[in-house]
Amino acid sequence: MATAIPRVGLGYDVHRFRSGRTLTLGGIVIPSDQGLDGHSDADVLLHAICDALLGAAALGDIGKHFPDTDPAYHNISSLLLLKRVATLLASSGYAVVHVDSTLLLERPKIAPYVPKMREAIAAALNIDAGSVSVKATTNEGLGSLGRREGCAALAVVTLIPTPAR
Repeated sequence: MATAIPRVGLGYDVHRFRSGRTLTLGGIVIPSDQGLDGHSDADVLLHAICDALLGAAALGDIGKHFPDTDPAYHNISSLLLLKRVATLLASSGYAVVHVDSTLLLERPKIAPYVPKMREAIAAALNIDAGSVSVKATTNEGLGSLGRREGCAALAVVTLIPTPAR
């Protein structure tokens, strides 16, 4: 029997802050005076994870599957998009093994929300929360992220092929 070769994907997303929007990161609403601007809920963390998962399976990117020109995705929860990506991966013969992600923003502080983010991401992907890592760092005041103009996220994921039935 051949050994299943793991596949790795990398994802990145960035959105600017905007008043009058809810800040949703990792599927969790974070108290803030600003949210992120975007067609969906603009959850940069979940968008980066979606792109990493799709990339690892060579299935394109989030824009291909959920275009911002489609009104069906206006203000949609990115947790729903992540669940749809998980379904697409399963139907394409892949299982998620691990997710490692990093948020880049100056404020608000994310540490109190990380456990709930990990649980939400794990539930959407039908994996154990111990297989999901969420970290946050600042940009040390440098550039647009350092000036608190926006938030970015990076994600790396590992997939394995599932046995044919």
